[in-house]
Formats: sequence, structure tokens, C-alpha cells
Amino acid sequence: MTPTDPVELTRALIRCPSVTPEEGGALELLQTMLTEAGFECRRADRNGVPNLLARWGVKGHERTFGFNGHTDVVPVGDPADWTADPFGAELREGQVWGRGATDMKSAVAAFVAAALDRVRSAPPDGAILIALTGDEEGPSVDGTRALLDAMDADDERMAVCLVGEPTCPDTFGEMMKIGRRGSVTCRLSVRGVQGHVAYPHRATNPMPAMARLMDRLASHRLDEGTDHFEPSTLAITTIDTGNTATNVIPAETRGTVNVRFNDLHTGRSLIDWVTAEAAAVDAEFGTRTEVTSYVSGESFVTPPGPLSELVANAVEAVAGVRPVMSTGGGTSDARFVKDHCPVVEFGLVGRTMHQVDERVPVDDVHRLKAVYARILDDWFA
Repeated sequence: MTPTDPVELTRALIRCPSVTPEEGGALELLQTMLTEAGFECRRADRNGVPNLLARWGVKGHERTFGFNGHTDVVPVGDPADWTADPFGAELREGQVWGRGATDMKSAVAAFVAAALDRVRSAPPDGAILIALTGDEEGPSVDGTRALLDAMDADDERMAVCLVGEPTCPDTFGEMMKIGRRGSVTCRLSVRGVQGHVAYPHRATNPMPAMARLMDRLASHRLDEGTDHFEPSTLAITTIDTGNTATNVIPAETRGTVNVRFNDLHTGRSLIDWVTAEAAAVDAEFGTRTEVTSYVSGESFVTPPGPLSELVANAVEAVAGVRPVMSTGGGTSDARFVKDHCPVVEFGLVGRTMHQVDERVPVDDVHRLKAVYARILDDWFA
């Protein structure tokens, strides 16, 4: 049997222009390969979002190992800023160049290649399930969520799942994710009464109220961190009034904050806190503040145990370094998978993801496949 080359598969996927929400041929390519290897494949598209579910083995087997990933990519920006064709998958300087090389077509290629080799050479006693979406970089409403809904409706189960997002800051193998911080965005609209700057007593200026509110939010220390999480953080992302006149007190100003939070909080508790702070400022300034919010994910952690040890041991065996178990960084689709089964993440160095001239070392793609193959070997041993 000729092993599946993860680099050539990465290049084939990069050549598929799958900028969210376009499928670009990436899932079709993978579905063909997996079907030919004996995987049962079906699409779980929803509201125009392309999703693929592929399983080798018996549905619902108690030893079902799952992989989750995405084939959609962010826009390339100005192609003229690139030194390589963003969808050309050029091999140069020992690296594969192109949009999605790091985030995360290489990881998809690596775990698909590892799964294909395993079922062809040593069919396991159990099942391998691969869940792929085309909507991780977009709204993430009809992607992995739709896959999990389809699995629930059809009694598909994963015992554990590995998400192939880039997890390493600088060197291959240094970090894995055992959880993620939550994320909540609050948009604030502070309303006063418009008036002439020469007669401020006839107006209610929302600007001082907004300044006070933002200071109260940004100055507050939310917590000191927990066993598996760093302290929660709040960032002011915009304050916008749009007032071009110098002699007019505006009627309204708007601002936005984003909180990345640990397991001491929930999205709801933080929304309630922001709302209470706004009410206190309104009482002081005579303004009216409306708070609208969106929770893109709650914090979660998969406590260190058999799954994290399985992954850490495989990384150490291949890379010679034991990965740190982290919960830092942004959000990922693991925030949805954690409601289905225990989930961890391990992937490449993410230094160039979403950047111009995104690229990945060829050697790292081969090593990533070796890690995933070792994980499968040890899981089914």
C-alpha cells in the first residue's frame, strides 16, 4: 500500500478556492477519496453551508474516534501583496504556500491521510468519524453545529474528538488545547439629548457617560484566573459617535466591548454585569443605555485525563517535546463539540494563519500526519 501523501493532499485542497461560504471543490475532493476507501459519506449541508460527515466502521461503536476540521478559508486580501498565487499551492523553500496552508487545510489533509492509511493497512476494531465544515471562518451557525445536529438525528456518536486547529505558537509540538475561553460581545448605545454646546444645560451629553462606562468596564479586574485558565480580559473595540460638528452635543454614541472569559463566568453573568454598570452610569448622568449582546461561545475545559494523555504521548513520540496543555487563544469549533463528547485540539504552528503569504513547512505537515497516525494506533491498540 502506498501511503497517502499529506503534502500533496494539502496542495490539492489549497487549489480549491473555498473562501467562506464557497465550497470550492474541497469537500467534494475529500468525499471522493474517503468514499473510495470505504468510508460512508454524506453531506449535512444547511442553509447553503457545505458540510461533510464521513465514517469508517460501525455507526455508534463505543470506540469511535472523531476528527473535526474546516476547509473554508478567509479572503486573501489583495493578491498583489502575495509573493505566491494564494491558490497555487506552490512548493518553495521547503514550504507549501497558499491560503489555508496553516489554517487548516494541512491539518485536514494530515488526519484524512492518517485515517485512510489506517483503514487500508490495519482496519481497526472500532470506527473513525471525520466531520468537516465549510463554515468555521464565517458565522459558524450552520457548520459544525449542523454536523452535530445531523449526528444526533441519526444516532451517530463520537467517543472522543480531536480538532486540528493550529495550536502551537512558535515550534511544532509545543502546545495543545484542552479548552477555550468564552467570548461575549456587548454593543452599547448611550442616548442623551442633542443640543448646542453653548447651552449644555439644555442638553444631555452621552459622551461623558460613555467615557465613564468604558472606564468602569476596562478598569475592573474580572478575576485572577483559575487552575486551567488565565485571568479573563475585556477589550474596548470601538467608540463611535459620528459627530462632525464642533458646536453640537450629540444625541447618541455607541461603543463595543469584547470579553474573553474563563470558567468563573458565563456569557449571561457578564452581560448582566455590563448591563448593571450601564444602569449605574445612566443614574449618574441621566442617559439611557441599551445593551445588545452576543455570546459566540462559553468557556470550557476537558480536564487532563486519558484523551489529553493520548494526544500528548503521540506528540512527544513524534516531535520529542511534550506539549503544554493550554486554554488560551481565540475560539474554535471545539466549543460546539464539547457538548457532544470530550474534545482536545492539536495542530500546526499558527504564525502565518490569515496572513499574506500564508505557508506551512513541508516537514511539519508530515510530522502532523505522524502524530495523528500514532493517536489512532494508540486509541485502537
